[in-house]
Amino acid sequence: MVLARILVDGYSLLHNWSELALGKPRHSAAAREELMRWLTRYGDAIRTPITVIFDGAGAVGPRSADARSAPEMEVLYSGPGQTADQLIERVAHRLTAFGDVLVVTDDHAERDTITSMGGMASSCDNFVATIKSVLKGWEVDLERYNQRELNRFRSANKS
Repeated sequence: MVLARILVDGYSLLHNWSELALGKPRHSAAAREELMRWLTRYGDAIRTPITVIFDGAGAVGPRSADARSAPEMEVLYSGPGQTADQLIERVAHRLTAFGDVLVVTDDHAERDTITSMGGMASSCDNFVATIKSVLKGWEVDLERYNQRELNRFRSANKS
Protein backbone atom coordinates (compact mmCIF):
# COMPACT_ATOMS: atom_id res chain seq x y z
CA MET A 1 0.00 0.00 0.00
CA VAL A 2 1.15 3.57 -0.65
CA LEU A 3 2.29 5.88 2.15
CA ALA A 4 -0.67 8.24 2.60
CA ARG A 5 0.91 10.64 5.08
CA ILE A 6 3.66 11.06 7.63
CA LEU A 7 2.56 12.24 11.07
CA VAL A 8 5.31 13.83 13.15
CA ASP A 9 5.22 14.47 16.89
CA GLY A 10 6.78 17.91 16.53
CA TYR A 11 8.30 18.38 19.97
CA SER A 12 9.51 14.79 20.13
CA LEU A 13 11.44 15.34 16.90
CA LEU A 14 12.72 18.76 17.98
CA HIS A 15 14.02 17.38 21.28
CA ASN A 16 15.80 14.50 19.55
CA TRP A 17 17.37 16.42 16.64
CA SER A 18 20.21 18.01 18.56
CA GLU A 19 21.89 19.93 15.71
CA LEU A 20 18.62 21.49 14.60
CA ALA A 21 18.07 25.10 15.72
CA LEU A 22 21.27 25.26 17.72
CA GLY A 23 21.11 27.72 20.59
CA LYS A 24 17.35 28.12 20.33
CA PRO A 25 14.89 26.86 22.94
CA ARG A 26 13.23 23.63 21.78
CA HIS A 27 9.72 25.06 22.22
CA SER A 28 10.46 28.35 20.41
CA ALA A 29 8.88 29.55 17.19
CA ALA A 30 12.39 29.72 15.66
CA ALA A 31 13.03 26.03 16.39
CA ARG A 32 9.62 25.05 15.02
CA GLU A 33 10.22 27.12 11.88
CA GLU A 34 13.60 25.46 11.22
CA LEU A 35 11.98 22.05 11.65
CA MET A 36 9.31 23.05 9.12
CA ARG A 37 11.96 24.06 6.58
CA TRP A 38 13.66 20.64 6.81
CA LEU A 39 10.39 18.74 6.68
CA THR A 40 9.15 20.77 3.71
CA ARG A 41 12.29 19.92 1.74
CA TYR A 42 11.99 16.27 2.74
CA GLY A 43 8.30 16.12 1.82
CA ASP A 44 9.07 17.69 -1.56
CA ALA A 45 11.79 15.11 -2.19
CA ILE A 46 9.65 12.08 -1.38
CA ARG A 47 6.33 13.55 -2.56
CA THR A 48 4.48 12.46 0.54
CA PRO A 49 2.39 14.88 2.59
CA ILE A 50 3.52 15.53 6.16
CA THR A 51 1.54 16.67 9.18
CA VAL A 52 3.45 17.99 12.18
CA ILE A 53 1.53 17.98 15.44
CA PHE A 54 2.64 19.97 18.47
CA ASP A 55 1.28 19.98 21.98
CA GLY A 56 -0.59 23.28 22.09
CA ALA A 57 0.24 23.86 25.74
CA GLY A 58 4.00 23.72 25.04
CA ALA A 59 4.13 26.31 22.28
CA VAL A 60 6.17 29.37 23.17
CA GLY A 61 6.09 32.44 20.99
CA PRO A 62 3.75 33.31 18.16
CA ARG A 63 2.22 30.42 16.29
CA SER A 64 1.26 32.45 13.24
CA ALA A 65 4.76 32.24 11.72
CA ASP A 66 4.74 28.45 11.65
CA ALA A 67 1.02 27.71 11.67
CA ARG A 68 0.75 27.30 7.93
CA SER A 69 -1.41 24.63 6.46
CA ALA A 70 -1.26 23.19 2.98
CA PRO A 71 -2.03 19.76 1.56
CA GLU A 72 1.66 18.80 1.46
CA MET A 73 2.69 20.33 4.83
CA GLU A 74 0.23 20.76 7.62
CA VAL A 75 0.97 22.12 11.09
CA LEU A 76 -1.46 21.36 13.91
CA TYR A 77 -1.53 22.15 17.62
CA SER A 78 -3.47 20.08 20.10
CA GLY A 79 -6.31 21.90 21.76
CA PRO A 80 -7.05 22.46 25.43
CA GLY A 81 -7.30 19.23 27.38
CA GLN A 82 -5.79 17.28 24.49
CA THR A 83 -2.27 16.00 23.82
CA ALA A 84 -0.40 15.74 20.55
CA ASP A 85 -0.43 11.95 21.05
CA GLN A 86 -4.22 11.87 21.17
CA LEU A 87 -4.45 13.95 18.02
CA ILE A 88 -1.87 11.76 16.25
CA GLU A 89 -3.81 8.61 17.14
CA ARG A 90 -7.09 10.05 15.89
CA VAL A 91 -5.58 11.29 12.60
CA ALA A 92 -3.68 8.01 12.04
CA HIS A 93 -6.86 6.01 12.57
CA ARG A 94 -8.80 8.15 10.07
CA LEU A 95 -6.07 8.02 7.43
CA THR A 96 -5.54 4.24 7.41
CA ALA A 97 -8.36 3.89 4.89
CA PHE A 98 -6.26 5.89 2.39
CA GLY A 99 -2.99 4.00 2.75
CA ASP A 100 -0.15 3.46 5.16
CA VAL A 101 0.53 6.08 7.80
CA LEU A 102 3.96 6.60 9.30
CA VAL A 103 4.14 8.16 12.76
CA VAL A 104 7.42 9.67 13.94
CA THR A 105 7.87 9.83 17.71
CA ASP A 106 10.20 8.64 20.43
CA ASP A 107 7.26 7.80 22.68
CA HIS A 108 7.37 3.98 22.81
CA ALA A 109 3.78 3.64 24.01
CA GLU A 110 2.61 5.86 21.14
CA ARG A 111 4.54 3.79 18.60
CA ASP A 112 3.00 0.60 20.02
CA THR A 113 -0.49 2.10 19.78
CA ILE A 114 0.05 3.15 16.17
CA THR A 115 1.44 -0.22 15.08
CA SER A 116 -1.44 -2.02 16.81
CA MET A 117 -3.81 0.09 14.68
CA GLY A 118 -2.03 -1.07 11.54
CA GLY A 119 0.16 2.00 11.07
CA MET A 120 3.91 2.25 10.90
CA ALA A 121 6.14 3.99 13.43
CA SER A 122 9.66 5.36 13.40
CA SER A 123 11.96 6.63 16.09
CA CYS A 124 13.12 10.23 15.73
CA ASP A 125 16.76 9.18 15.24
CA ASN A 126 15.82 6.85 12.37
CA PHE A 127 13.67 9.53 10.77
CA VAL A 128 16.41 12.19 11.02
CA ALA A 129 18.88 9.79 9.41
CA THR A 130 16.38 9.10 6.63
CA ILE A 131 15.79 12.83 6.05
CA LYS A 132 19.52 13.51 5.81
CA SER A 133 20.10 10.58 3.46
CA VAL A 134 17.20 11.44 1.15
CA LEU A 135 18.10 15.13 0.98
CA LYS A 136 21.77 14.35 0.30
CA GLY A 137 20.71 12.06 -2.55
CA TRP A 138 18.35 14.74 -3.83
CA GLU A 139 21.17 17.31 -3.85
CA VAL A 140 23.47 14.92 -5.73
CA ASP A 141 20.74 14.21 -8.31
CA LEU A 142 20.07 17.92 -8.73
CA GLU A 143 23.77 18.66 -9.21
CA ARG A 144 24.03 15.93 -11.87
CA TYR A 145 20.95 17.24 -13.65
CA ASN A 146 22.30 20.79 -13.62
CA GLN A 147 25.65 19.59 -14.98
CA ARG A 148 23.96 17.66 -17.81
CA GLU A 149 21.88 20.69 -18.73
CA LEU A 150 24.94 22.95 -18.68
CA ASN A 151 26.82 20.54 -20.93
CA ARG A 152 23.84 20.31 -23.28
CA PHE A 153 23.56 24.11 -23.39
CA ARG A 154 27.29 24.49 -24.12
CA SER A 155 27.26 21.89 -26.88
CA ALA A 156 24.18 23.48 -28.48
CA ASN A 157 25.88 26.89 -28.52
CA LYS A 158 29.11 25.55 -30.11
CA SER A 159 27.31 24.72 -33.32
